[in-house]
Amino acid sequence: MGYNFVGVDRDQPFLLPPSLTDWLPPDHLAWFVLDAVAELDLSEFVKAYRADGRGGAAHDPSMMAGLLLYAYCTGVVSSRKIEAACQVDVAFRVIAGNLVPDHTTIARFRATHADALAGLFTQVLAMCAEAGLVKVGTIAVDGTKISVSASLDANRTREAIMKQVEELIAAAEAADAGEDEVFGAGMRGDEVPADLRDRTSRRARLAAAKARLDAVDAARQAEYDAHLAERAAKEQAAGKKLRGRKPKPPAEKAPKTNPPKVNTTDPESRMMPIRNGWVQGYNAQAVATESQIIIACDVTQDTGDTAQLTPMIAAANRELDAAGVTEPIGVVLGDAGYCTEAVLAGLPDDGPDYYLAARNMRHGKPRVGSRGRLPAGATLMDKMDRKVSRKAGRVHYDKRKWIIEPVFGQIKTGRGIRSFTRRGFDAAAAEWKLIAATHNLRKLHRHLLATAAAPITAI
Repeated sequence: MGYNFVGVDRDQPFLLPPSLTDWLPPDHLAWFVLDAVAELDLSEFVKAYRADGRGGAAHDPSMMAGLLLYAYCTGVVSSRKIEAACQVDVAFRVIAGNLVPDHTTIARFRATHADALAGLFTQVLAMCAEAGLVKVGTIAVDGTKISVSASLDANRTREAIMKQVEELIAAAEAADAGEDEVFGAGMRGDEVPADLRDRTSRRARLAAAKARLDAVDAARQAEYDAHLAERAAKEQAAGKKLRGRKPKPPAEKAPKTNPPKVNTTDPESRMMPIRNGWVQGYNAQAVATESQIIIACDVTQDTGDTAQLTPMIAAANRELDAAGVTEPIGVVLGDAGYCTEAVLAGLPDDGPDYYLAARNMRHGKPRVGSRGRLPAGATLMDKMDRKVSRKAGRVHYDKRKWIIEPVFGQIKTGRGIRSFTRRGFDAAAAEWKLIAATHNLRKLHRHLLATAAAPITAI
C-alpha cells in the first residue's frame, strides 16, 4: 500500500477563483478596511490631483489610502515590501485590485499625503465612538521610544561636523577641478562621481545639525546671562557681593568628555534611552481608553515624559471633540515619569481626577506611609503618593498596566513596527498618527466580529 498524499498540480488552469470577491472570506480584515475607506472623507487626498483629467493617470487615492491602511494594520510598512506583497499576497492583491504600484509611487504617496493620512486618525476614532468603543471614564497616558532610519554612530560634535563640511567642500572642489582639467572650463562632462551626487542634501543636513548645536549654545548663554543679571540684582539689593564663586561662562565650563552632539542623518531626532541602551529616534506618546482605543497621540524630542501630561490630555480633549464624543474624561492614570511637583501644581481643579505614581510602585515604599495623618509640610508629591497608595487608589492605578502598556506591545511586538520609515519630526508625527489609526481599525474590526455587528457601512 502506497502513501496517501494530496496531489500537487501546478499546471491546473485556475489556482484562484476568477472573482476577487471569492478570494477571501467575507469577515477578512481586507474587506473591512475597504468598507472603512469607503466611509472616510478623502477630499484632502483628491485636492492634490488635477481636476481637468490632463497628465498621466494616477492611482486612485482611495486605493492607495486603503493599501497603506491595510499594510500598516498588518505591520508591513516598507514601500518595497508593500510592492512585493501586491504581487504575491492575496489580501494585498484584493486591496490593490490586482494592480502593483511600485515602491517609489507608494513612498511618494505616503510623503505627499502625510498630513491627510494623519488626519484619518480622527475619522477612525469617530467610527470607534459610533461603535461604542470610546469610553473615557478612565484613560491612561504613556510614551514609548520609536527609532528612525539614522545610526547612533551618526551623532557628531560641532568640531566633527565642521571637519566633515570642510572635507565635503574640498572633495567637491577637487571633482570640479578635475573635470575642468579634462573637459575644459565651462564645458559639461560626465556625471559627478556617485559619492558626491548627494552633496546638496548632505550639506543641508550638516547645516541643520550645526544650527541645532548653535541653538543649544545660545540657550546656555541666555541662561548664563539671566543668572548673572539675577545675581547682580541680589547684590544690589543686599549692598554687598554674594558669597561663593562667580559662575563661569558656558564656553569655559563646557563638558570636555561628553560634548553635545547632533545626528547628521536626522538632525531633528534625539538619542533616546531604552532599557537595553539607546536608540536614535523620538518619544512617541499615546493616550488610551480601557478598551485600548488610542484617543490621542503625538511625538516629542524630549527623552522624558515630564512635560507631556498636560499637552497630551489637551490633545485628547481636542480629538474627542472632533470625533463627536461628549463624555468628559473621568480619571487619568500615569506612571512616575509624569509626576513632579511642578506638574501637580499645574493640574486644573475642575479637570479629571489624576492618579500618578510619585515613586516606583513595584519596589519603592510609600513616601509618607499609606495611613495616618499627613505631615504638616507634606508636598503635592507626598499627597499624590498617599492617594495612589491607598486601597481605592491602587484599584484605579492598577488599571494603567493593562490599558496603555499592551497598546505599545501590540504595535511594536504584535505588528513589528519599531521604527519610523521617514526622517524628520513632522514626518514621524504624521506616521505615528497613521500607526495609531490602524491600531484603532484593528480593534474596531475585532469588536464588530465579536459582537456580530452590522458592517461598517451601516455604522
